[in-house]
Amino acid sequence: MSQKIPLSWLQLTREKTRLIVALSGIAFADILMFMQIGFRDALYFSNVRMHTSLKGDIILINNESNAVLSMKGFSQRRLYKALELPTVASVHSIYLDYTSWKNPITGRPRNILIFGFKPESDLFDLPGVQENKDKLKLPDVVLFDRSSRPEYGPIPDSFEQGKIVTAEVRRRRVKVGGLFTLGTSFGADGNLITSDVNFLRIFSNRQPGIIDIGVIRLKPGADLAQTTEVLRNYLPKDINVLTKQDFINFERDYWANNTAIGFIFTLGTIMGFIVGTVIVYQILYTEVTDNLSEYATLKAIGYTQNYLLIVILQEAFLLAVLGYIPGFGSALVLYNVTRDATLLPIFMSFSRALTVIILTILMCFISGAIAIRKLGAADPADIF
Repeated sequence: MSQKIPLSWLQLTREKTRLIVALSGIAFADILMFMQIGFRDALYFSNVRMHTSLKGDIILINNESNAVLSMKGFSQRRLYKALELPTVASVHSIYLDYTSWKNPITGRPRNILIFGFKPESDLFDLPGVQENKDKLKLPDVVLFDRSSRPEYGPIPDSFEQGKIVTAEVRRRRVKVGGLFTLGTSFGADGNLITSDVNFLRIFSNRQPGIIDIGVIRLKPGADLAQTTEVLRNYLPKDINVLTKQDFINFERDYWANNTAIGFIFTLGTIMGFIVGTVIVYQILYTEVTDNLSEYATLKAIGYTQNYLLIVILQEAFLLAVLGYIPGFGSALVLYNVTRDATLLPIFMSFSRALTVIILTILMCFISGAIAIRKLGAADPADIF
């Protein structure tokens, strides 16, 4: 019967203006959800890129550290103590801190994140680090993140043109010896990598041997879970022993649960869902109300209540699919604009596209289920 009389489609297309308004509302709700989920995922992804790049199996941090934004130092002796375990192959130290970078063109200062490590350790799996690590052995030489925000100056362009690039970092003159790629995050607009010796020259107030991150590499065939558990019992309780994945989750959880940003993006997604639900409900409720006598006529000639319910749900499904298409296309455009403006890793993914289409269909079905209650008023006796 639905093939002979496509009632849901005819109902929707009868009022072209109303259909356009409905689709615009759904598309707007989808854009809100796409952007909020995109910002949230960019927040998580950008802040764990350094963690993901580490070439190690187990990570040690101070138990009082909450995230890269607020790291607490600990004695390097804790890290060396891990060498006593037979499954540990090597240990490596990382210093990190925020300080001021002065734009060499404008002279304007801006905070930048600096990592210090022994160049021979080969700790970072990032483009440009391996090729330039020997340059870090020279005094006052740093690697500059080519994906840093332009407010730091035209460093990548100048370097690639063969110019000697120098800048002032924490009132100390440094030379850019190469470029690498890490990317901006919600915690840092730019990044530098240098040797541990140069790091301590820049941060003269830092005590040598008080490190921020310890990286442990295990011997081939070593049991990661077992070694991690042994270290937790072996090392003092002021050290947090994490697998690499635990370290990534540790940072992600901080931004998701301990900052307002993660909550705001989640709330924005919920608000987009509610806005879409209200819009679709108003459209479907008006549709049912305006055609109540027609629905009563259908009942009078033999159509069941379930058939009419299916018609309303079909309308909801069609609205969801048709409204999703312009919402998806607009989100792609806005993702590109946002990525160019902020340099954050915001992009469309299959899982996000699937999540939003499911939310859109659910949103429209909820609206349809609420609007269906009006069908109870469609009494065939009222038309006679």
